[in-house]
Amino acid sequence: MRTGVLAVTTKRNRRSTASDLSRQLSSATGMTVSRQTVYRRLGHIGLYARRPIRCVPLTATHCRLRLTWSREHALWTPQQWCGVMFSDESMYCLQSDSRRNLIWRAPGTHYHQENTIERHSYGDAGWLVWGGIILGSRTDLHVQSVTMTGHIYRDVLLEQHVRLFRGAMCAEFLFMDDNARPHRANIVDEFLQSEDITRIDRPAH
Repeated sequence: MRTGVLAVTTKRNRRSTASDLSRQLSSATGMTVSRQTVYRRLGHIGLYARRPIRCVPLTATHCRLRLTWSREHALWTPQQWCGVMFSDESMYCLQSDSRRNLIWRAPGTHYHQENTIERHSYGDAGWLVWGGIILGSRTDLHVQSVTMTGHIYRDVLLEQHVRLFRGAMCAEFLFMDDNARPHRANIVDEFLQSEDITRIDRPAH
């Protein structure tokens, strides 16, 4: 069996199983190729079965805005960044999302587009985890099983976490959220203004 043929076939069908590739090669070449041979030959050329990265789909506009933002802040000094609190939240789904499905990829290529799976949303059952970090410190993690709303974001996360850091920081304190819809509610904007918390804009997902 020619390894080059196997490599081309695999890269064209990254989500095929070793058994699938074995059958395809046997059909195309007339040779019997076992799945163990497929695993071994692919390993020799640096291709391994790995879980694909789940990511939020980005449009061309998203990519352009993110690149512009990065260039605008590329020359910020450590002194400027030390006054910025970064926050983010992630949903951890409790339902199966077929993560047993693997793809063939080389080491260090997990974020390449062909090795990712776009995901717009999660199932209903899950836990949301929020946290904030700033140079030399961090907030406690906040975990909840209910949907995030503008009221929860204001009353729990901003009031009990961000506001406390703002009071301990200098006048250059800046707050960066992850631009989710509840973070842009009017009651959130009003709270930030009343607490003299300046939000640094970032491109939306």
